[in-house]
Amino acid sequence: MKKIYIAGYDVFKKDSIQIGKYYCELCDKYGFKGLYPLDNVVDFNQNKNKIAQDIYKANVQLINQSDIVIANLNAFRGKEADSGTIWECGYAKALGKEVYGYMQDNQTYLDTFKSNEKQLVDGTYFDMDNMVIEDFDYSINLMIACSVNKMIFGTFEDSLKALQK
Repeated sequence: MKKIYIAGYDVFKKDSIQIGKYYCELCDKYGFKGLYPLDNVVDFNQNKNKIAQDIYKANVQLINQSDIVIANLNAFRGKEADSGTIWECGYAKALGKEVYGYMQDNQTYLDTFKSNEKQLVDGTYFDMDNMVIEDFDYSINLMIACSVNKMIFGTFEDSLKALQK
């Protein structure tokens, strides 16, 4: 049975434990074993840096055990996906794992900027800090869009369904 590491900012939600259980149940339903970051046992009665190191090591170990990573790449605290999730995707890709991303909608990254948040100068869009806005018709940064095995527009369960095809 293939193992799926479930990456994404869902671990920061108040009901993260229940979300993880639900995602793991969905994995079972589709013939996979789900590995959720909060399944790790970490001693929270130590200093913060040690806790952080333990979480990091435990999650790396789960990615190492996995065959596939499915990552929630929806925007988190801004216009971009969670940076920890992006790291996990890159690490898994470097290990030769299959990496799948999912997002709720497929609007381009450029379209996530409102008209008052961008300006067109000589055919190139810039944000209000005069930084170029990527315009490759992807919903996410090209380095992620070009490296995932497949981008699914939908939910975690839609990603599992896509793996069945």
